[in-house]
Amino acid sequence: MLLQWVGMGDLVWHVPYFRRVAAASHGGQVALIASPTVFAPQLVGHEPWVREIIDFDRHPRRHEGRRGRHRGVLGLFRMGLELREKQFDRIVLFTNYTNRSLVALTARIAERLGYGTTWLQRRLLSHGPWIERYTGPAVGTYEDATRFAMAHGWCDAPIVPSLVVRPEALARVKARVQGLPQPMHALCIGSSEPYKQWGTDNFAALATELARAGHGVLLVAGPAEHEMAQAILQRVEPTLRARVLDATDGSVADTVAAMSLVRTCLGNDTGGVQIAAAVGTPTWVMLGPRPLLAHDPETLHNLTAASLADIKPGDVARIALTA
Repeated sequence: MLLQWVGMGDLVWHVPYFRRVAAASHGGQVALIASPTVFAPQLVGHEPWVREIIDFDRHPRRHEGRRGRHRGVLGLFRMGLELREKQFDRIVLFTNYTNRSLVALTARIAERLGYGTTWLQRRLLSHGPWIERYTGPAVGTYEDATRFAMAHGWCDAPIVPSLVVRPEALARVKARVQGLPQPMHALCIGSSEPYKQWGTDNFAALATELARAGHGVLLVAGPAEHEMAQAILQRVEPTLRARVLDATDGSVADTVAAMSLVRTCLGNDTGGVQIAAAVGTPTWVMLGPRPLLAHDPETLHNLTAASLADIKPGDVARIALTA
């Protein structure tokens, strides 16, 4: 089974359908082919449906400063040869990209299932049913995966994404946050693109409002956002800083665990907010004018506006404090 997309949130959106494909596969397990950037081992590697995880190293993160091993036409061919050695008899391609079908052909996998949203892709797959690509107002990644899973009978309705918390990560995070006041709120401060970033000043103002109310605050992101987290802390009133914790140095598994412990998650359109919703935590994402995230309307809420700057920290704080 191959995942086209390269973000953690993208994996989260696909997990419920991957589980269904696995249930219809030999031994109830599948090999998951995914970019290292989705952190599949930490997000789903402990789940029983995962037989193995195979890196599709095509788009490394920018800060790595390297070319992916499977980048370009030669990289796709290299990936196909690597898969050929494993002698798979079926591959399920969660993708609109035709070139992923070329990987499957190079791997000599007899049954090749995929979206078939283009004529050329259909020519390279073994059989349908095909789907029409989603063109509505929401982000289409989850919508296309849902249509594909339903077309092949792996489910008969959309499935809300969910994740399983690792017990050892939960114990580790509980110990780390035991000094923070309750309830706690997670602020997802990271962003893959500048246009998704709400900004240091806004997050600092939000953290201050929550801490002033006597609540705990976790600043959640990856190591690349450590400096931003420290800048946010410096903008929080000194008497309130003990209520705010920089959590940018934990693992992805730790992030999943942390999200299960907070009352709300508030943040940029990034993997953290998708993780929070997937563990059942009420989540608000500062989306601005961009396409809606519509896959979990009960848990994941869109804060929209003409621009991100129009979303004010005080308004977000009121939402969190009354949730």
